[in-house]
Amino acid sequence: MSPRALVTGGAGFIGSHIADALLARGFHVVILDDLSTGRRANLPAAAEFVQSDVRSAEASQLVREGGFDVVLHQAAQIDVRKSVNDPVHDASINILGALNLLEAVRATARRPRFIFASTGGAIYGDFVTPPNVEEFAKDPDSPYGIAKLAVEHYLAYYGRIHGLEGAVLRYANVYGPRQDPHGEAGVVAIFCNRLLDGTPMTVFGDGRQTRDYVHVKDVAAANAALATATLPALGRLDARAMNVGTGAETDVITLAETLRRVSGRDSAIEFAPARPGEQLRSAVSVGKVQQLLGWQPQRTLAEGLQETFEFFAAQRA
Repeated sequence: MSPRALVTGGAGFIGSHIADALLARGFHVVILDDLSTGRRANLPAAAEFVQSDVRSAEASQLVREGGFDVVLHQAAQIDVRKSVNDPVHDASINILGALNLLEAVRATARRPRFIFASTGGAIYGDFVTPPNVEEFAKDPDSPYGIAKLAVEHYLAYYGRIHGLEGAVLRYANVYGPRQDPHGEAGVVAIFCNRLLDGTPMTVFGDGRQTRDYVHVKDVAAANAALATATLPALGRLDARAMNVGTGAETDVITLAETLRRVSGRDSAIEFAPARPGEQLRSAVSVGKVQQLLGWQPQRTLAEGLQETFEFFAAQRA
């Protein structure tokens, strides 16, 4: 019998690629998504689909009765600026939604592994020098980052007190096909569309702020590997947390110039005032995920950006 996986947010950008990767590994995949930001077009034909909110009783029942071997929790409110404007709404989805699922896992006899999608950028803040190691101090500057860190604490608690088998992947800035312009790495989608429109790419501030850009298919591969990997013993917060990125910092100007080169388009780069509170530097160390999962990114930034641009170009064909 095929192992069963539940992917929350599986109609979204990252979740749909994870569903693809699990299906390729022989999993029976069920997707839970309320389609508030996800798209039906992203749903793999071979996956089951349940339309519901992660906070709902229906979602809880699905986890309790679904016979899953692993739950990969990707559903989230992903816009950092929205979290600043409405932290209550952000916490309702990102904290209470996760707790609804964790309580459901606790109530099952089978106790599926719970993989939580956290953040490798917002969780550390600007108080450490990249590349950020899992054990670095966490001091997030946004309600979004605070909510992610809170769920990590809850997951560690459920592991120690209730014996749940949990693990955390802290994503760097994920980009690639199916990306929308929201979330931490939305700049790649925005720049691709600007190039296709022949309009300038806007850079805020001096453009030297850095991020660690990791391709979505590499992130999906890390999730698929973690679904069946042998994990270290349960412990405190960082025991089963792994960064997923490239370990390299890329500034916004370099990102824009690389996209111009691989796309063959020549849109101008224009500058706008810096956005208050924007993180200046971000990149994650990936030694731990390489050691525990045998994972490493397979695509260079130029290769990944070219694939992403070609995806957006094909959507307009």
